[in-house]
Amino acid sequence: MIVLLTDFGTTDPYVGQVRLRLSQDAPGVPIIDLFHDLPSFAVQASSYLVSAYCRDVPRGAVIMAIVDPGVGGARNAIALRAGARTYVGPDNGLFEMVARRENVEGCDALTVPHGAARTFHGRDVFAPAAAALACGVRPSGRAVSLTRFPDWDDDWARVIFIDHYGNAVTGLRARPQLRTIIAGGRRLRRRDIFAEGAPGEPFFYENANGLIEIAAREASAAAILGLNLADPLLVAD
Repeated sequence: MIVLLTDFGTTDPYVGQVRLRLSQDAPGVPIIDLFHDLPSFAVQASSYLVSAYCRDVPRGAVIMAIVDPGVGGARNAIALRAGARTYVGPDNGLFEMVARRENVEGCDALTVPHGAARTFHGRDVFAPAAAALACGVRPSGRAVSLTRFPDWDDDWARVIFIDHYGNAVTGLRARPQLRTIIAGGRRLRRRDIFAEGAPGEPFFYENANGLIEIAAREASAAAILGLNLADPLLVAD
């Protein structure tokens, strides 16, 4: 299968154009739309999301992830083999957390096809490479070292995604000893399930992907707390 994670959104034609190319180059291969609202241009924040949300993707799958504000620039287009999966996308830090959490088996810089649009590598570079890999063909390229970002925190105490419920996902992995955080100027306690909170009460919990998430029962935690993308948090424990 080919699993897609992008910041393309779903109201523009970009996802459809990518899926069309994948369907042409890899007919019959399942295409899974996992995430098309990664935070726009936010490579670091998206790195934590890609790692967390791909941990249950079956081994052997091809994961095509794109948050690429420098498309057409000096960064490589790569295929990274890690954790028995192959990640296709830009070498701009998007796979930094994958490389930290998984066993890296190799990395290739992809050859940019002649005539590829310099502003749409998703369709013209990454999709053909992902399709080839899903069909068992290694695309042309050369072995390179993944560009690393050692100054990025292993766990990032910031809001990295806000869903349509107003729940705020953070870059913190859940730990049993983490019982209190401060967000939006308020001290929040941990709950195990939504039913433990009173309606409208902000709290945090371990989400289904192992990250700390801030929520309010039957309400928008982001609105109540005034949270926005990249807002910092404090761990109070």
